[in-house]
Amino acid sequence: MLILGRLARLHAGEEGDDQITPQEHAQSVEEERVVVEALKCLCNVVYNSSVAQQVSVEVNLAHGLCANLHTVRTWHHEVGLFTLRLLFLLSALRPDVRGSLRKEWHAVRLLSEVLEHTLDVRWVGPYEAARPDPQALPMPAEDNERAMEALKALFNLTLSNAGGEEDDHQFRLISAILRHLLMLKTETEEKTEEAHSHAINLLNNLPVYCLDVLIDVPVQGGQENYSGKNMDVVQVLIDFMEKRIDKQGSNYKEGLTPVLSLLTEGSRHHREIRRYIKAQVLPPLKDVKIRPEIGTAIRNKLVRLMTHVDMGVKQTAAEFLFVLCKESVDNLLKYTGYGNAAGLLVARGLLAGGRGETQYSEDEDSDTEEYKSAKPFINPITGHVEEPLPNPIEEMTEDQKEYEAQKLFNMFDKLSRQNVIRPMGVRPDGTLAPLEETLCDPPEDNSGSDSD
Repeated sequence: MLILGRLARLHAGEEGDDQITPQEHAQSVEEERVVVEALKCLCNVVYNSSVAQQVSVEVNLAHGLCANLHTVRTWHHEVGLFTLRLLFLLSALRPDVRGSLRKEWHAVRLLSEVLEHTLDVRWVGPYEAARPDPQALPMPAEDNERAMEALKALFNLTLSNAGGEEDDHQFRLISAILRHLLMLKTETEEKTEEAHSHAINLLNNLPVYCLDVLIDVPVQGGQENYSGKNMDVVQVLIDFMEKRIDKQGSNYKEGLTPVLSLLTEGSRHHREIRRYIKAQVLPPLKDVKIRPEIGTAIRNKLVRLMTHVDMGVKQTAAEFLFVLCKESVDNLLKYTGYGNAAGLLVARGLLAGGRGETQYSEDEDSDTEEYKSAKPFINPITGHVEEPLPNPIEEMTEDQKEYEAQKLFNMFDKLSRQNVIRPMGVRPDGTLAPLEETLCDPPEDNSGSDSD
């Protein structure tokens, strides 16, 4: 490992300055080839051997990598790519190294500088990068590759954050760089989506208060409807989300839940973000003759996810819609129907109605005239107006009705005694419990509670 480290010019385990000067870094084509091949060997050995990972820690290989990050402006592509990849592998496979990388060797700041240089970020404000030129060529494939390796390493290093003024400043800088990246295009749509995916993963690790950097860009300006905030990057995130939903055969848990989580937390803590997303995802209802889960609108796609087989996917989708509805059960049911929302309401203990714990602004939701006129006829379970069906007991005599009712009761009783089903009821606090328990629970006195 020491020999490979020296061949890769990482100066692993050697004492001296943390930084390598450009003069020391200058090398011939043959020397550069040796460095690249040594870095490749280190990547393979570290990835496949736990012993090599331990030796890497003992010889301070990560320290040598951080020293190399200072020479980002003189890197050739493959040297930079495999330096960043090796740093990513070490930070992924050895969680115990992350603290040293952050605190002692300032890897978060160095990787941020790598991204700044690679993405050609030009600052026009404290946390605002200049808008990318719409006429500019797409980001070169090599720059995109290095940027993604840096993003993956930063993701590992920000999985837990200690906080503090220095960290807060660095996290806001990273948020601004990621905003810039989300507005960029690469040479192919597939690579653009991949880069945006890594940016979204990293944004999920940053404190939620840093997300205001995404919409607060005074130099570029914003929209009056949203308190002057710029929603361009939020629209990029919505488009990304819809693209991931539409992707056939994709792994929703890995590909979709990160962007849903990011939009959920952004909406929960930033009023303007929530208002903008709701206008795109849950516009005022007009046609309520079709079930909420049927259709091609983004609302229909998200409602379908509320009954997805993957528990994580359906919970994340339901939580996203719930937050857009300001955690109001009545508002959620209006857009989804009780049947689709039942899983979330059980998990939250809100089967009896009410609101979540987060406090939201008092701005009112306005219903369309079409919705107001149709509201009395909407089936609350399915969330749409159903065609009237013939009454199956209309032509029965009273004796026949009583016979069918007794027959149905006996069937339920038999299934219950055989433990095939278990009758449940709703407690006063909105949680489910066996029916016999809910019948014994005294109702809570809500006379002193405030109404929303």
